Amino acid sequence: MNLPNYITLTRIASVPLLIWILSSSLFQGGDGRRELLASAVFLAASITDGIDGYLARKRGQITTMGMLLDPLADKLMITAAFITLVQFNPRIVPAWIAVVIIGREFLVNGLRSIAASEGFTIEASDLGKFKMLVQILAVVAAIIDHRWHEWNLQAIGVPLFLPIEVIARTSIWFMVFISLVSAADYFVGFWSKIDRRVERRRRRLFVLRRRKSSDVAAS
Repeated sequence: MNLPNYITLTRIASVPLLIWILSSSLFQGGDGRRELLASAVFLAASITDGIDGYLARKRGQITTMGMLLDPLADKLMITAAFITLVQFNPRIVPAWIAVVIIGREFLVNGLRSIAASEGFTIEASDLGKFKMLVQILAVVAAIIDHRWHEWNLQAIGVPLFLPIEVIARTSIWFMVFISLVSAADYFVGFWSKIDRRVERRRRRLFVLRRRKSSDVAAS
């Protein structure tokens, strides 16, 4: 175990904490503490996603355990957030959206597993990384929207008005679009690599058969 892996483990540990905050009966005052605390936990966990990878590369501590834990932590965090939001704020996150997002994660995971068994990798695309940023914004906005539909910060001297509900709905729909496009991008990348490998196998098998036929004819 090294520092990057410990940081990844804290992201995994934040998953039950996030679920507990959003579903606990402890926060019944309706004063927004639950929403702010849940948003802070999710944001902190999301930040660790960049920190652990950066430290692992900088320190040369890229390990097999880290390569296993990092995507697992991401999937657990996103899956837990959307399943909980279906109950917590179904007005913004209906069940079918959670199914699309979680299904996309399973699809990409499956493609990566097949690719690994075939001896190649599917790198995270820029579109996939952008999708993660949109997901973070969408989840935080959906959590905050449960208590506030808008934030007028002029009351505290900040000349800023945030339409939380508009931000939440827009980011959720944009995230669904980006998720589907990035899933298609991963599939195209996977298919092109697996197709080339199948073609190489066929050529290799064809050459071996020709050699075998030549050896039989020569004997």
